[in-house]
Amino acid sequence: MAIRPSDMNNFVTALLPSLSQSLAEQFSIFRVMHHGTHEKQLSNVFVWLLDADATHEFGDKVQRAFLSRVNATRSVDSQLPLSGYHVVQEVDTRAQQEIADESSMDIADIVLSRPEAAVVIENYGTSDGHGHDFHRYLAHGAAGGRSAAVVLLCHRYEAHLQREGWEQATVVTYAEILSDLQNYIDRDKNWSRRHPEQFFFIRQMMEHFVEGAAAVDIDDQISFIKAKCETGESARYGYRPRDRAAQEFAESVAEHARRQFDDSRSTLAAVKDGLRRYARTVLTDQVNESTELGRIQKVVTRFVGQWEWCVELQRADAQPTIFLEFGPTAAVENGRVADPLDAPDYSRIFLTLQDARRDGIALIIETEVSLGEIIEGLSRDDVRLRDAVLAMTAEV
Repeated sequence: MAIRPSDMNNFVTALLPSLSQSLAEQFSIFRVMHHGTHEKQLSNVFVWLLDADATHEFGDKVQRAFLSRVNATRSVDSQLPLSGYHVVQEVDTRAQQEIADESSMDIADIVLSRPEAAVVIENYGTSDGHGHDFHRYLAHGAAGGRSAAVVLLCHRYEAHLQREGWEQATVVTYAEILSDLQNYIDRDKNWSRRHPEQFFFIRQMMEHFVEGAAAVDIDDQISFIKAKCETGESARYGYRPRDRAAQEFAESVAEHARRQFDDSRSTLAAVKDGLRRYARTVLTDQVNESTELGRIQKVVTRFVGQWEWCVELQRADAQPTIFLEFGPTAAVENGRVADPLDAPDYSRIFLTLQDARRDGIALIIETEVSLGEIIEGLSRDDVRLRDAVLAMTAEV
């Protein structure tokens, strides 16, 4: 029986609460600490693993496994040494003559170096150079006549994202590094007995980055059955053979979920575009006509990744920046702020205020303006965002 696209869309939407609940209920040190959501946090972890002198007590075994992965993509006469590398983070890859030009700054996440060889690593969620200069990375590694490799360290290998030289980079995934590490742990049972704290941390890494979510519990399974029955999907339980039915169902859900995800990203982009235009053409004038201190000087949209859904209001008189945030970015910030909102409505626009004393934000508030209103376009006499900005500045 063919399922209409609208029925499958309804099913995917109905199922999401159950899936998200089962994920949220699983303990993970990475989720508790909100760690692993930013590339620098992940670089910290992999630098720790790659450093032969670090407290993991693996010695150079991770370094050797990593270099073996790199060498597997290189010719026999261009093999790199397997160990003996010094490991550092956030290295400026500019040549000496470029240092004066700060606009050319290009920071590599991790660099492994020894006198005759170097590996320059860009760490990102996908195998994407995301704006960095591959050739500059390679030149930095090869400085002084060293043998060099450029590596994309990533969660997901997506070859089509590798452009502008990055198709020449070696790709190593988190799963590959951690799987090599797990193989070593499996062979050396004494290590886990001698190092229970490190073993616990490595297991958490494996579960978070490699194995994925555990199976759902009984309540979640019942919710799954309920969603299938309510959305016309229950007929699949009668299909034979079962393995094929399960595979076809999974593929159908994946396709519709992918389509909904892609469409939702387009919606987020439309909100960002509308919010940026409104901030530049209307909100700036509204705020600046109402205040003398901390007038808006510039509207900027410079962030990417989980911080992408944000419009930045840079202010005069050394006043802290205000951010118009929505969707995923608002959700992340509400999890980081000292006084989070109890029941935020993520169909609305949020304001956050930069913390002048430390990295992060000092305050978050929810506005009355919805994402749909931004897409449709706010009128010039709508002052809800202006009032929210003025209210936030009055609190500091």
